[in-house]
Amino acid sequence: MNFPLYIAKRYVRSKSSQNAINIINLITFLVIVIGSAALFIVLSGFAGLKSFSLQFSNTFDPDLKALPAAGKFFEFSAEQEEKLKELNGVASFTKELEEKVYLKHQGKSHIAIIKGIDSNYNRVTGIDSTVLYGNWRINSEQAVVGIGVANLLGLSVNQSALTVLALKPGKGSLSLKDLKTQPYFISGVFGVEENLDKKYVFADLASVQNLLEKEKRQISGLGFKLENSEEVSTIKEKIAAVLGSTVILRDRQELNSTLHRMLNTENLATYLIFTLVLVIALFNVVGAIIMMVLDKQQNLRTLYNLGTTLKKLRAIFFVQGLLVTGIGGFIGVALGSLLIWSQLAFEWLKITPTLPYPVEYQFLNVLVVLGTIMVLGIVASKIASSRINKKLITQ
Repeated sequence: MNFPLYIAKRYVRSKSSQNAINIINLITFLVIVIGSAALFIVLSGFAGLKSFSLQFSNTFDPDLKALPAAGKFFEFSAEQEEKLKELNGVASFTKELEEKVYLKHQGKSHIAIIKGIDSNYNRVTGIDSTVLYGNWRINSEQAVVGIGVANLLGLSVNQSALTVLALKPGKGSLSLKDLKTQPYFISGVFGVEENLDKKYVFADLASVQNLLEKEKRQISGLGFKLENSEEVSTIKEKIAAVLGSTVILRDRQELNSTLHRMLNTENLATYLIFTLVLVIALFNVVGAIIMMVLDKQQNLRTLYNLGTTLKKLRAIFFVQGLLVTGIGGFIGVALGSLLIWSQLAFEWLKITPTLPYPVEYQFLNVLVVLGTIMVLGIVASKIASSRINKKLITQ
């Protein structure tokens, strides 16, 4: 057996003759356990919040979206459509046309975005699953609005007629003649996310093209449902070859890049703050090991006289520090995992009476916490064990 490891394990298990040193060792161990558990719980909480915050993206946005490289609209030819239908890796695609419009209902008004969609839209996104009232029924006379729009305008399902006003294409000064109107009955109300609920009205593509005076082949976007979402980069190249340079392709993360950056920055900041707490806590390890060195000074002198080198004596306490931090970190992660599991299973912590606090168990977080603890433990143990020198042993 490795000599430093053998002695270090005995020192970890044994109690000191000085009660104060035993208390210091116990506090040091508890600090490591609590610190690692807290770091794991916070990272799991942020992982849950990230997934919760991006839920609307998984429902509202397609796997891949083609947007005009310049301007608001682009031409989508029949030839391109046929080529996309034959493209391997694309399960389905949908055409859409959106523009800012002015909404009116019984003296109330609101500026929103009307999105004209075709019959494939529900195959590409899961937006129809978000309907709160009514049905997802879209045609030349019926539209679906967000609950924010419905509340602002006082709209009711199957009872209210919404008037949509859009500017006619052109230049020069504006007048009432430049406005084109289109009435829609509200067939359903959806709820995804507060900003989106106040922003969108879904209507039939052909009626929106007529409202905005666009040609049948003029659209503002193409949404794609992929057969394998892990092959985005490969399929991107194939779609780009069909559509040419008039469009840019963005995946779901790129469509919500600002939100992703914000969530990742918050996660990193929290990790660094809790790591700083662990750094301060692991100074206890340095102090505990130095106290142990002083307590075992007579033993060290005996081992030195028996031929043990200074390097091996330092290695004993270096390994001891690693054992303490490693065991403490593992127990902390285990306790944190138990707490996260209980939240996932029983949902005992709630944001609202019906909404449990979102958490997510990720193996990556286990590796991050254990890796952080071990790196800090190596530094602390190295600092403490380096205090052993010939003068300390022989005096």
